[in-house]
Amino acid sequence: MFKRVMFSLALVASATVQADAAGEAKVREAIKTLVPSAQIDSVSESKLNGFYEVAMSGQVLYVSADGKYLVQGMVYDIANKRDLTEEKKSVMRKAALAGVPKDRMISFPAKNEKHRVTVFTDIDCGYCRKLHQQIAEYNNLGISVDYLFFPRSGPNTPSFDKAITVWCSADKNKAFTEAKAGVELEKKTCDNHPIAADFELGQKIGVNGTPMIVAADGSQIGGYVPPAQMLERLAAIPK
Repeated sequence: MFKRVMFSLALVASATVQADAAGEAKVREAIKTLVPSAQIDSVSESKLNGFYEVAMSGQVLYVSADGKYLVQGMVYDIANKRDLTEEKKSVMRKAALAGVPKDRMISFPAKNEKHRVTVFTDIDCGYCRKLHQQIAEYNNLGISVDYLFFPRSGPNTPSFDKAITVWCSADKNKAFTEAKAGVELEKKTCDNHPIAADFELGQKIGVNGTPMIVAADGSQIGGYVPPAQMLERLAAIPK
């Protein structure tokens, strides 16, 4: 009797796996029908009944199991007061940033660190410059800042070249601060700069404006956020 029950359970599990695989295949096919060049990062079951959760290019979409419908927007768990879509994006950001070595960032560490954020920045972005003008205030509040470059104009543009110049300077932090202050630095280049990789990473996790500030848990806490407000937002993140 026990063996028959276990065999039946195994058949049910196998059928479920096959059904899941079939549903995922339909979802992937549907996405490719809309965007043939789409790079799909993952397809998983969603809390939204009848829909799969699709992660791609830093975005989260919801596609029906039959591949007929696509929903783009926030899924909110009312009972538990949770933004499920943003939670998924936070997981994606955290995983992506975990793969970036610290020596690929330009860092301004706090002496008494309480929090650490990653900021995608553009040398010529006005609010990015405003943020960096206050870097000492962030540091004094215990907020360490790790910068990655995201020249919004893309490769082979003046902003992209300025980022390369900063990275290829002997003193990256000094060059970064000077460039943010509007100083025209002598153009430099080097073979080991990560600007293209930073830009690609930003696109992958959905950076669509600068500055983009990401907390240690992967949550996005804003574009430009003044020092005191940033400290409040970081302190409010559950440990």
